[in-house]
Amino acid sequence: MTVLILGLMLFLGGHSVRILADDWRAGQIRRLGVLGWKAVYAVVSLSGLAMVVWGYGAARVDSVSLWMPPTATRHIAALLMLLSFVLLTAAYVPGSRLKAKVRHPMVLGVQVWALAHLLANGRLADVVLFGSFLLWAVLSYRAARQRDRAAGNLPLPLHSGRDVITAFVGIFAWIIFALWLHGPLIGVRPFG
Repeated sequence: MTVLILGLMLFLGGHSVRILADDWRAGQIRRLGVLGWKAVYAVVSLSGLAMVVWGYGAARVDSVSLWMPPTATRHIAALLMLLSFVLLTAAYVPGSRLKAKVRHPMVLGVQVWALAHLLANGRLADVVLFGSFLLWAVLSYRAARQRDRAAGNLPLPLHSGRDVITAFVGIFAWIIFALWLHGPLIGVRPFG
């Protein structure tokens, strides 16, 4: 559990710099240059992510069970994950109405992912991992929307058909991941 918590601190801490210390971040970018900052950010993020993956894998084996989620929560989680995949896809499809509406679909997708996994899992390690990501994503989304309002950012121009592409790719990715990748990569098969 210690490695998981330290990894979360490193990964989410690195991803929280813009939320907590945007002026400091801007100063570091000026000092190190954009590529230098991205290199430091990448090393911190990848190190934290590696610790999270290893720590969670170790922690969930002996984790205390806090509650036993009802079977229905697995079905709710599956539907929420479908939405999460569509939101994550929207982050990479410019001009979709979905992206224009939510403005930060990646962070909103992380919120939905974390909530889905909190509903379907009841061990302490799950609460630590997914609860941390949910809290971070809520705060990150709020900060990003505040930055948008302060900067007067307007939605990007919309293109018809981009929402269809977003939905199709998101649904396709969800099917592939849920049916064939989640089990071998995570060790849990969402659909039996």
